[in-house]
Amino acid sequence: MWDMFLNSARLFMRGKLFREPGMVARQWLLGVMVSAVLTVLLVRLLGWGPVPAATLVGLLVGAWQPVLFKDLKYN
Repeated sequence: MWDMFLNSARLFMRGKLFREPGMVARQWLLGVMVSAVLTVLLVRLLGWGPVPAATLVGLLVGAWQPVLFKDLKYN
């Protein structure tokens, strides 16, 4: 199991894990931006504390990850 993790990490760092690394970066950035905006909206506009806002946003965006990454192809 550890060897599989290390192999995947090496391939990722060399840019050879995914067929389209640009798509991975774009989808990852989209998830980060949506989570940041949602967190700021909950904290600033609705007056939530940072911990409940981060918890809810983490759950929502975490559930959204399979949708974001469904079309990724591995090498």
